[in-house]
Amino acid sequence: MSMTDPVADLLTRIRNALRSRKEKVDVPHSVLKEGVVDVLLREGFVNEKQVLELDPVRKVMRIRLKYGSDGEKVVSHIARVSRPGRRVYAGAAALPRIQGGLGISVLSTSQGVLSDREARERRVGGEILAEVW
Repeated sequence: MSMTDPVADLLTRIRNALRSRKEKVDVPHSVLKEGVVDVLLREGFVNEKQVLELDPVRKVMRIRLKYGSDGEKVVSHIARVSRPGRRVYAGAAALPRIQGGLGISVLSTSQGVLSDREARERRVGGEILAEVW
């Protein structure tokens, strides 16, 4: 099975796991996907991330999902923005505010994978990988 869009696969696995109220989800590891998960971690959308080495070649990232005190989902929307068929870029000044600042955009920038807030602070733009709220 060839994976044309690993980031979309990551977001779909997280979305499906949240829908079925799973505590954790395992996804194949990549540096880009780890960057996306690190942003979700910093912004408080997931609880924890572990990188597990299955064998010298394959790694898996285990993501502990986050729910509120009454078991409500912390993530109500997680979607791909820039796709292989239609790339979406934004400069630092043009970064969209998601849900009036309640949500975040996840960007791939020259300084790594950042949230829109971090990118604004550092005055860098980049490819908008996903939006989360």
